[in-house]
Amino acid sequence: MVIGTKLQEMYRVMVTARYYEERLQEEYLEGKQPAFDISAGPIPGELHLAAGHEASAAGVCQHLRDDDTVTAPHRPHHIAIAKGVDLDRMTAEIFGRETGLSNGKGGHMHLFDPAVNFACSGIIAEGCPPAVGAGLAAKKRNEDSVAVAFIGEGAVSQGAFLESLNLAAVQNLPVVFVIEDNDWAISMPKDRVTDVEDASQRAGGFDLPGKRVDSDDATAVYAAAKEAVGRARDDNGPSLLELQVHRRMGHFMGDPESYRPAEDSEAAKNRDSIERLAAELRAAGVEDAELEEIRDEAHERVDSAIEWAKEQPQPDPEDAYEDVFAGSKSGVTTTEPAHELADTTRAGGDD
Repeated sequence: MVIGTKLQEMYRVMVTARYYEERLQEEYLEGKQPAFDISAGPIPGELHLAAGHEASAAGVCQHLRDDDTVTAPHRPHHIAIAKGVDLDRMTAEIFGRETGLSNGKGGHMHLFDPAVNFACSGIIAEGCPPAVGAGLAAKKRNEDSVAVAFIGEGAVSQGAFLESLNLAAVQNLPVVFVIEDNDWAISMPKDRVTDVEDASQRAGGFDLPGKRVDSDDATAVYAAAKEAVGRARDDNGPSLLELQVHRRMGHFMGDPESYRPAEDSEAAKNRDSIERLAAELRAAGVEDAELEEIRDEAHERVDSAIEWAKEQPQPDPEDAYEDVFAGSKSGVTTTEPAHELADTTRAGGDD
């Protein structure tokens, strides 16, 4: 049973994340219609929103600390909010502003906040190997921090995911792999992506625990995550969770969703995890006025972050040459010609 304060905190995270997605949708579509222009408006480029995924992030991240590592996929905002990423700077990053988490260079699919050990990537299943690396580092340092890798169900056959499961199992690492199953891998329904209806069963191939939560229920997610995170923190090795969520919006903003039956979209909107949790809170004795206060505070926080981000300066185009591994403004300089460096490298022999 989840105590009242935990329920309220999860509710706060979930309503913050939902409103954040809705407000980003409004800002993103500005200037892009009626003829959709992906480069127009205050948020250029693609935008993938996770409205309907809130229960997953809220239930899992309640068990995490700042020193725990979280990696997320290309639909990351709810997870970032639940992990405690700086909302102002994250929003500035999404708007491509100089004061963003990565000075406006990463955008919404490449958020990085070392203060709370959070990162995400637009590459499918890319977060699994870094999470395993973080788990290995914690084990080598004799620390009790854990790592959590969130992926979508469309990533369950990726080599990065399966190889990470294997290494985490072999090394007995403190890693929790979380599959968010929203039934759609871009435009493909789940049954066209895999014949494995319950992807948590993949854990059996690596001799580690696997569990599926079949409903958009934050308290059920909380209970499953408590066991998995506790197992990792107590040096009992990795676990795999699959959590049912739902997708209330298209794969990306501007997605016409012509591939998706109208009844599926409607069903997703009707199984709202936030309303489910609100009902649980009422049953626990929380008054509607208190729920409204939580929502109002969340909305105010989101609106403030968006307004602050929009007021921030655009980065200087010359800054594109900074923070790169190679290719500075003056070019790469060496003491030897490039062909001589190549010859030196070859002299070492091939593996």
